[in-house]
Amino acid sequence: MSPVFPMLTVLTMFYYICLRRRARTATRGEMMNSHRTIESNSRTSPLNAEVVQYAKEVVDFSSHYGSENSMSYTMWNLAGVPNVFPSSGDFTQTAVFRTYGTWWDQCPSASLPFKRTPPNFQSQDYVELTFEQQVYPTAVHVLETYHPGAVIRILACSANPYSPNPPTEVRWEILWSERPTKLNASQARQFKPCIKQINFPTNLIRLEVNSSLLDYYTELDAVVLHGVKDKPVLSLKTSLIDMNDIEDDAYEEKDGCGMDNLNKKFSSAVLREGPNNGYFDKLPYELIQLILNHLTLPDLCRLAQTCKLLSQHCCDPLQYIHLNLQPYWAKLDDTSLEFLQSRCTLVQWLNLSWTGNRGFISVAGFSRFLKVCGSELVRLELSCSHFLNETCLEVISEMCPNLQALNLSSCDKLPPQAFNHIAKLCSLKRLVLYRTKVEQTALLSILNFCSELQHLSLGSCVMIEDYDVIASMIGAKCKKLRTLDLWRCKNITENGIAELASGCPFLEELDLGWCPTLQSSTGCFTRLARQLPHLQKLFLTANRSVCDTDIEELACNCTRLQQLDILGTRMVSPASLRKLLESCKDLSLLDVSFCSQIDNRAVLELNASFPKVFIKKSFTQ
Repeated sequence: MSPVFPMLTVLTMFYYICLRRRARTATRGEMMNSHRTIESNSRTSPLNAEVVQYAKEVVDFSSHYGSENSMSYTMWNLAGVPNVFPSSGDFTQTAVFRTYGTWWDQCPSASLPFKRTPPNFQSQDYVELTFEQQVYPTAVHVLETYHPGAVIRILACSANPYSPNPPTEVRWEILWSERPTKLNASQARQFKPCIKQINFPTNLIRLEVNSSLLDYYTELDAVVLHGVKDKPVLSLKTSLIDMNDIEDDAYEEKDGCGMDNLNKKFSSAVLREGPNNGYFDKLPYELIQLILNHLTLPDLCRLAQTCKLLSQHCCDPLQYIHLNLQPYWAKLDDTSLEFLQSRCTLVQWLNLSWTGNRGFISVAGFSRFLKVCGSELVRLELSCSHFLNETCLEVISEMCPNLQALNLSSCDKLPPQAFNHIAKLCSLKRLVLYRTKVEQTALLSILNFCSELQHLSLGSCVMIEDYDVIASMIGAKCKKLRTLDLWRCKNITENGIAELASGCPFLEELDLGWCPTLQSSTGCFTRLARQLPHLQKLFLTANRSVCDTDIEELACNCTRLQQLDILGTRMVSPASLRKLLESCKDLSLLDVSFCSQIDNRAVLELNASFPKVFIKKSFTQ
């Protein structure tokens, strides 16, 4: 045999060993590149033509800037072909989320963050889109028209929303993810991340966003899904690289949805007998508990399988006082809750936001968990938890007598009668009902019995018939109220404002954005300024009647003001804004977008005089 062939064999083996070593020691960026190599080398049959399609429908989302009864600035604008792209600027025909930057985290209404949130989970909002045909994705393009850069994760789901038969299994796979990054440009762009290949077809795509680094609201115009009908075949060369990446599960664990094999990790595994516990048994119990308190939940599950001593510590209910399950929404199910149950008997803060959708968590599973773990609950986050029904709220009201904070934001599938049960939670201090179907009768009952409320969010609650009646009850019963969100309440008038101002003198935050029935000529804004001296945040967004007199009253009476939004007014001049900025030394955010008397030159002059204030001036190309 020729000596060439043994030499080739040796070189091949050496190359293979190098690939394996590289895969095991690669950084996250190198692993991403190897995945991209796989995608770029995938082979498709000439007959397997690429399908390009725009979103057919928006099926779920966490928040939007727009109202529930129109199309302006709503997530529903993501369906269909582009309305604006390639133009740049602030357009009502785009999809806009409710918040941007860190301003909402700096408000009096901001909640404290949960401990043990994994550092790779930084999603703040999401939107889910369906497409006509199921395909194996080859590309996902996002058309961003204003302040791009918010999208940080793109996921695909195996379930077909249009199938008449329920799926036997629902899987979510991350196509692409990255940490939040700040882009210097606010211009439109077609975002084309390099996605990884998955082994199932999909017509359900989810975008997750983080707007914390943005200077203003991000605006999305359309989403384009590229894909093929038949599963692509990988070449031999790239399959070796892919195999090694899969062997090192660190990449999947970092960028995956977390708790793969969650139930297995929580189950009582048989522990190996060892000669000792690595000297951990020499440490005080409390010190070990303190050390373990820095681990994420999946790490805690893994550590519990190493030895009996650490298993005892990892299963101690004191490790689960604060339990944040939102990062694991794609995996969490009834079985997960069942395994967690014995460990969570002392849980005080529980975050189940985004979880349980598409049958992952049942009403029975949720009820069983709360009956065991609800007695000590003080805070319960259930934003966008669409498995909830009236029975769930009844269980919460019965099993959580100490509950002080309840978040039902965007639980828009809850029936109106379900909210009656909240009135039994008399210790509530924080209640978030944004984008829910709460009705006036139920809300009046809640306000009557929950007199300890300090934070109340009623933004975009379209089922309330008369906000003046609600405002009157708030003023009469909720004397300790510090923050109130009435964003897009459709019919509050100066009468309701008068009741609020006289009955809630400790208000520090008030959002009256997009409340069209309030008119400055009635003196309502002057009354607010004079009777609420503790105001730190005031949003009067899109109220065209706000005038110089109102701004001057704020300057005289609300010197603690930190955030003011008067977007869209025609009646405010640069002179009154200068008075405000001179009086309110703590002012950090001032939005004067679309204020006809405040041009770019005036903004530049105010910026020069008050460099610590972020003055926002949006534009339309």
